[in-house]
Amino acid sequence: MQKLIAVNPETHDVVLDLVYATSNNISGRPIYQRPICLLHHDAEVCLRQAVRLAAKSGCKLKIFDAFRPHEAQVELWETAVDKLYVADPKIGSNHTRGTAIDLTLVDANGVELDMGTDFDHMTSLSHHFSDQVSEVAQANRLLLLNIMVQAGFKHIPQEWWHYELPEHESHSLIDSAILGKMNPMHQA
Repeated sequence: MQKLIAVNPETHDVVLDLVYATSNNISGRPIYQRPICLLHHDAEVCLRQAVRLAAKSGCKLKIFDAFRPHEAQVELWETAVDKLYVADPKIGSNHTRGTAIDLTLVDANGVELDMGTDFDHMTSLSHHFSDQVSEVAQANRLLLLNIMVQAGFKHIPQEWWHYELPEHESHSLIDSAILGKMNPMHQA
């Protein structure tokens, strides 16, 4: 059985804003039935390092999404305006492996750093190295990139918020049925 670790503010010193458990997302309705943040064990180890690195910069990580059930991937695929920004559920997403995380940085007051766009802003403005956003936003994106790469993640060019394990292909897709068997405070 794949190991999924629950991530929450008390155990990981992060801020959670699981947008797909709300209607404040690209589909306009809640996609997740339960607002729990889960990561594959290997990704959770890297997240802990990222939390330490962010703290050294006076920031915290704010997580928008992590493990994503297959059914949610299908719904996102069906509602996406531009398929460049959503993995085809027939192939599977790194989110459905538990090896990807979507996040940003917040300052000591919990205010999100300016990244030039909102999370899930699916245009070229969201591309990591877009020169169409302010210099402040570019610097903040580089700060996040530096933290996450040092922690063991890699980025994808189209989404400044998305990070994943480098060898994600070696991790299998996780069956959504595992969620029904989980206590959201512990690993499966």
